[in-house]
Amino acid sequence: MTPVFIRKKFVPLEKESGGAAGKSVNGDAGETVECPCCKKTQIKARVVENKYVCTECGSYFRVRTGNRIKMVADTYSFSSWFPNAEEENPLDFPGYMDKLKAVREKTGLSEGVTMGKARIYGEPVALGVCDARFLMGSIGHVVGERIAAGVEKATRLGLPVILFCCSGGARMQEGMISLMQMAKTAAALKKHSEAGLLYVPVLTDPTTGGVTASFAMLGDIILAEPGALIGFAGPRVIEQTIGQKLPEGFQRAEFQLEHGFVDAIVERADLKRTLYKILRMHRSRNGYAGFLPGTDFDFRPGELMREREAKGKTLTAWEKVKAARSPQRPSCMDYIGEIFDDFMELHGDRCHGDDLAVTGGIASLSGQPVTVIGIHKGSDMKDCVRRNYGMPSPEGYRKALRLMKQAEKFGRPVITFVNTSGAFCGLEAEEEGQGEAIARNLFEMSALKVPVLCLMIGEGGSGGALALAVGNQVWMMENATYSVLSPEGFASILWKDGKRAKEAAGIMKITAQDLQRLHVVEKIIPEYGQADKKSMHDISMFMKYHMREFLKSCEGMSGEELARQRYERFRRF
Repeated sequence: MTPVFIRKKFVPLEKESGGAAGKSVNGDAGETVECPCCKKTQIKARVVENKYVCTECGSYFRVRTGNRIKMVADTYSFSSWFPNAEEENPLDFPGYMDKLKAVREKTGLSEGVTMGKARIYGEPVALGVCDARFLMGSIGHVVGERIAAGVEKATRLGLPVILFCCSGGARMQEGMISLMQMAKTAAALKKHSEAGLLYVPVLTDPTTGGVTASFAMLGDIILAEPGALIGFAGPRVIEQTIGQKLPEGFQRAEFQLEHGFVDAIVERADLKRTLYKILRMHRSRNGYAGFLPGTDFDFRPGELMREREAKGKTLTAWEKVKAARSPQRPSCMDYIGEIFDDFMELHGDRCHGDDLAVTGGIASLSGQPVTVIGIHKGSDMKDCVRRNYGMPSPEGYRKALRLMKQAEKFGRPVITFVNTSGAFCGLEAEEEGQGEAIARNLFEMSALKVPVLCLMIGEGGSGGALALAVGNQVWMMENATYSVLSPEGFASILWKDGKRAKEAAGIMKITAQDLQRLHVVEKIIPEYGQADKKSMHDISMFMKYHMREFLKSCEGMSGEELARQRYERFRRF
């Protein structure tokens, strides 16, 4: 059953400092505007102050080019590139030139996209804005040329590109010439990507047709506005083709997020700050230990933790199995929240869905950008169901791999947190290629040209865990486990008696201490009696201190050296 998405009410926003975004553009306090969604009449000045969001129902108004620039760019920082457009009529289509002239006079725009250079809280960026008022933002020769030339100029200048996408698709009056713009813009973005530069498309309402099938979906990070229509074929075309009424919410931004095609949906109130965070994380850097001054620390556990550790008993292998499975055990998100700053979760595998059993994104470790990925079992029963109890599906492993390849492109270290009973074994998982997804992760992780650190924080269940544990180093928490399969499964297969799981745990060598002796793991993370809310901070600080030391040890190593070190680590088994 296809879920129904409902736009949530928009909360009135405060003015944003640091730019022109919060300023009212139309000064006439008595001027009104009707919301196209709820049909209610409102004071236009209030809507403008509310970032062009309906104060009654929260739906988004389409935004003109100039106002969009004011909302995201620093005041007076935008300078236009290619302000003049040569008139084009490649098919000699009757009336086309007159139509272009009329639209230019009506909108004040020379074409459907504006490209230029701007700053976002001081960060330089190439900024593009598509405008639906110009022939529904359709992509013709001039639009494609401006985007391609803008991306090429950004590549020469070493600038990231942010492009607000809005389009009804191809410009019919230009026929196949319109279609060629898809390939042209994609080729320019490919060269921009090969230069190691960031591209962030922001999908607004509507983003459809050839734009969706080209530059709108080629971002390193893809953002969308709430409720935006995003799709290749338009809803009417689909309904006519299949002879069915589409469900509510189909092709909206929320639908695309669930199906793995956008990284995040961002409210307009947060958009400028979100873009700034992304830009800051992608500043050009050298090395892997670019920690901020004053962030050094020498970790020592607190008195309570030392006391708990002294009084704690050594657990048997079976007791460690139960401890690793405990629902009170902190999750990867607990540790991420304690260790890192500015974590921004990114969603989707770009081909099927967004597996919530795997969470990941970009974050800061004392100022050093890193990519963080974790397997999350859930925090309560409802959350456990949403996350499939931490058993990843193929789209989860593919999302993780996408984020790791993104990290490699931008020279970010990768840190993974693993806690899973194993990969999900179900009908859908097999249909979607579970084995291939795990194999692909092993294949690609082995050669990543950035440092990879993997932490076993609970259960490490078989290949489902290994798919996120091909690291330069692998660490294990004191009472975590890592095994070829569960003790219950081991006993059932070898002894035909699952009740002998306790006995199996004792001979399988699945504890951190056993695996350190076997050189499967490099470091054991203390739990100070047990991993719980009381010990989580101290455990996190131990992790953070040693993560910093690990990254310092990687300084000066080339990508080839890091990959070779990882290869040799696994080659010895």
